[in-house]
Amino acid sequence: MRRCMLFALALLLAPGLAQADPMERFRDFVRGTQSARAEFEQKVYDRERRLTQVSQGTFSFLRPGRFRWSTSKPYDQVIVGDGERVWIHDADLNQVTVRRMAQALGSTPAALLAGSSEVERAFEFADGGRAGGLEWLVATPREKEAGFERIRLGLGAKGVEAMELADHFGQTTVLTFSAIARNPPLEASAFRFVPPKGADVLGE
Repeated sequence: MRRCMLFALALLLAPGLAQADPMERFRDFVRGTQSARAEFEQKVYDRERRLTQVSQGTFSFLRPGRFRWSTSKPYDQVIVGDGERVWIHDADLNQVTVRRMAQALGSTPAALLAGSSEVERAFEFADGGRAGGLEWLVATPREKEAGFERIRLGLGAKGVEAMELADHFGQTTVLTFSAIARNPPLEASAFRFVPPKGADVLGE
């Protein structure tokens, strides 16, 4: 399966946060951002830090647990969380993979994105220092079978301005965000997914 997430899987761009340590900034984001939308660019590097993939798209979320992550380049893929299930649609293959939300969001970047204020139960957080003009917060999944070893959140004047996700294969995914809208009016109906006619549906 192509790298989805990933979503992630993080629109932690919360403008107007006061001068505070990275953990407090993140908590302010979780408490104060009920919905958001943005454009993203995702770059994937292998263990030798060679660039292997670049993708672009848009995403939005509505707490708790609803999100839509759409990749337009270099391929069409949509990931939708409807509050109960997560749907992944690969347009090229006309294939849909579906998982229950509790399993998909337990300790993943999506939990940081669209989860509840209880996200600290799924991750351990640590101060990651300062680099590249950003303050970094390191999130380590408490669940050992999570798809990522750690997630670094880079916080600047606008909130979280970067994410770095390191997986168990030595790959690093770097996410950057633009055209951020915080707390726009979004309807739950925007996060429903109906498999296209003729699509193969795999999973629950």
